[in-house]
Amino acid sequence: MGQDPDSDRRAFLKATAAAGGALVIGFYLPGGGMPKVLAAPRPGASPAPFAPNAFIRIAPDESVTILCNKSEMGQGVYTALPMIAADEMDADWSRVRVEAAPAAPPYFHTTFGIQVTGGSTSVNSSFDQLRKAGAIARIMLVAAAAESWKVEPATCRAENGYVLHEATGRRLSFGQLAAKAATLTPPTDPKLKSPTDFKLIGRPVRRIDGRAKVTGQAKFGIDVKVPGMLTAVIARPPVFGGTVKSFNADKAKAVPGVKRIVQIDTGIAVLADGFWPAKLGRDALEITWNDGPLATLDSTTQRKQYEELARLDGSAAAVAATRGDVHAALARAEKKLEAVYEVPYLAHATMEPLNCVAHVRADGVEIWVGTQMQTTDQAAAAQIAGVRPERVVIHTMFLGGGFGRRANPAADFVKEAVKVSKAAGVPVKVVWTREDDMRGGYYRPRTYNVVRAGLDVNGLPIAWQHRIVGQSIILGTPFEPMLLKAELDMTQVEGSAEMEYQIPNFLVEYKIAPRGVPVLWWRSVGHSFTAFVKECFIDECAVAAKQDPVAYRRLLLVDHPRVRGVMDLAAEKAGWGRQLPQGRTMGIAVHESFGSLVAQVAEVSVSPAGEVTVHRVVCAVDCGPIVNPDTVRAQMESGIVFGLSAALYGRITFKDGRVEQSNFHDYPILRMNAMPSIEVFLVDSMAPMGGVGEPGTPPIAPAVANAIFAATGKRIRRLPIDPDELKAKRGET
Repeated sequence: MGQDPDSDRRAFLKATAAAGGALVIGFYLPGGGMPKVLAAPRPGASPAPFAPNAFIRIAPDESVTILCNKSEMGQGVYTALPMIAADEMDADWSRVRVEAAPAAPPYFHTTFGIQVTGGSTSVNSSFDQLRKAGAIARIMLVAAAAESWKVEPATCRAENGYVLHEATGRRLSFGQLAAKAATLTPPTDPKLKSPTDFKLIGRPVRRIDGRAKVTGQAKFGIDVKVPGMLTAVIARPPVFGGTVKSFNADKAKAVPGVKRIVQIDTGIAVLADGFWPAKLGRDALEITWNDGPLATLDSTTQRKQYEELARLDGSAAAVAATRGDVHAALARAEKKLEAVYEVPYLAHATMEPLNCVAHVRADGVEIWVGTQMQTTDQAAAAQIAGVRPERVVIHTMFLGGGFGRRANPAADFVKEAVKVSKAAGVPVKVVWTREDDMRGGYYRPRTYNVVRAGLDVNGLPIAWQHRIVGQSIILGTPFEPMLLKAELDMTQVEGSAEMEYQIPNFLVEYKIAPRGVPVLWWRSVGHSFTAFVKECFIDECAVAAKQDPVAYRRLLLVDHPRVRGVMDLAAEKAGWGRQLPQGRTMGIAVHESFGSLVAQVAEVSVSPAGEVTVHRVVCAVDCGPIVNPDTVRAQMESGIVFGLSAALYGRITFKDGRVEQSNFHDYPILRMNAMPSIEVFLVDSMAPMGGVGEPGTPPIAPAVANAIFAATGKRIRRLPIDPDELKAKRGET
């Protein structure tokens, strides 16, 4: 964010379309009040596609192209979003294509005010927008056919890529109608179809991008090659905040293929005619570093610092949520519980390491990148190059994983490519190695959580206090004015400040830890750890009350039937309470995030050596209306795998200021041989549409941890789960 987009939204956008850029089209954006203008094609140019608005193009060859303003990083938006528009316009799905939208104001997120993919909002933020876009196209095509036949539009209808006049049996295809439709004025308030008439929405549809990815034809950022391009690998400081003191590049220059050495503010870039010579050249650099103030950063020392900040008595903290009188309720409670929960820094560990191609010219900048945040990247590049943002063209490529890392307000990896290209005067692809990426920062923050509960004579909680200590991901970013209030980072208390369970006296507090380590949102953001704390500690309360964890939760969810319903569905499908195979136990967790409710039951076993095996996960999700059920199921499975990787293995630690992990050998992710059986059940719901990209992640760690307790009597209060600790302390509570 950081800029006022209102004037840009109202601006008239002209974008290039048709073969060779011969045709200039101005797009009408539904609700944006922008006019539609079609320029005459140059002689010899391909016929103009019909472009009724910013999102749809219909060509004479019958192809229907949907411009997608959200980035495709495996979550399925290149299918779900075209489904919405195609269904509303009654297009022939076999003719539908998808292209990445340019970085421009008409493609701004309807809520966030910039072009961005994140917050599990791609479908729900675009649903009404794309329905209107499709309806506009359908109405204009029907009007064009009616005018051709000299009949009333009400006597015509669109169906599967044609407009039909049933009285006479005549029909014209969308392609045949494109030229005439392009001369008409778009309706400002199009009538939408009834949901009962949907033909695509709500049904499983095969992914548009699937074949290209399976066959290797899909182009990710790391695949980009442009004429005259050099590849750069950058030597960055080994300690965050460090700087170059001096360097000698003689040996690097002697590596065959190395062309240039360029120093930028983040380090020394070695440019070569390919990745490998650039990497070898980088390795040959002789650099002396100033390590800076974090040279002594150590994870053990940092934990002690967080522990001191978390003191519940005599240490002020920002209040995130409060009701009743927690301290008085704790004082009179029949039973008191207290625990400390800890989670580490986590890397995003995307399968495709960070990369960006930039070409800085005197008249503008061209960028090829897998990005989640086009607007901020565009603005950053413009500032570096000294041009207006509209002179920065961004080609959004497929993303080999994002998880928030490619939605960085700092635009770090994009800035580097622009700076190196500007210095070198040629197109440059900056490639991060896996080790660069793992040690490059912008992690999920580590947090230290102190929780207290007071139970009444019936074992029900009458008091709940949760204090969170961790770095703010918002402090120092353009989002600070909106999301950081009185030292309260709203992204770090989400999922704890909104308590589903009925507890009359309630207090959630937050203390900002010192800055230094670069931190950023990570898949499910604050929910990634608050669900772990909340769902494990409520299990502790259930055990203290000598009640079944599911039955206990039901008692506390009397005012939240949707939450109770999704939990009951997961428990029923998992067979909660049934006799399990020898050595296996179940744990449950339920959590609301990003407008969706997800409950998960994990079936696990723990070996005598403390090794945890997750055999089965049953997941129930209530996300409101569903566009593509296959996408929802896939995203739940993906979120579970992502969360399991973190729960079982994920950890970024520091010693002498340096990150100790470097690649998948010491920062593992879940492998196929450890993959549990996953069953996903969808609730038929008419609640407001929620997101699905992230809500599958938060419940899995507490579900597994609670199952481990059932198996061993040992509470998991620190992630990742440590087999040695389970082995050494098996049976302790």
